[in-house]
Amino acid sequence: MSIDFEQDKNNLMEGTDINSLSVHVDKLTDLQSAIEHTEKQVKDLKAQYDKISSEVIPNILAEQGLASLKLADGTVLEVNKKYSCTIPKDPAKKEAAYQWLREQGLGDIIKNEVAVTFGRGEDNKAEQLLSLAAKEGYEPVQKSKVEPMTLKALYRERVEAGLDMPSDLFHLFVKDETKLSQK
Repeated sequence: MSIDFEQDKNNLMEGTDINSLSVHVDKLTDLQSAIEHTEKQVKDLKAQYDKISSEVIPNILAEQGLASLKLADGTVLEVNKKYSCTIPKDPAKKEAAYQWLREQGLGDIIKNEVAVTFGRGEDNKAEQLLSLAAKEGYEPVQKSKVEPMTLKALYRERVEAGLDMPSDLFHLFVKDETKLSQK
């Protein structure tokens, strides 16, 4: 059996409306460009919004000795601190951050997950404690983590209490954020 690819290609091309395809390809290209342009505009608008929200308005209010302001239309303008604290992904830095938390008596926010994998029919062994699993020759896998919101709350509490956290162990930042509450 012989297949004539050239003939199949010609048959396909004869059944294809090239003009219609061309119009749709052009339209798709235009839409892609419009989306990219709009996404850039949105990014620029967000940057402008962030600058006004975190720098301009907080500075003006601070110069006037205000933390909040009620406008004539009933809108409440207030500046709050936004806190962020994350643990680096680098395993050595992550372990150093965990060690620092433990040394500060904050180790209880570290969650430890220990898992042991069992084969079929070993359900009764799955009920045993990790120590028994290790003694039996299984290799438990341990994963430690701190919930991001818990770490953020800890950082906020420490900053507000005048305590620090090491910036070489954690990614830290505090910035002002303007909130508008309208009636």
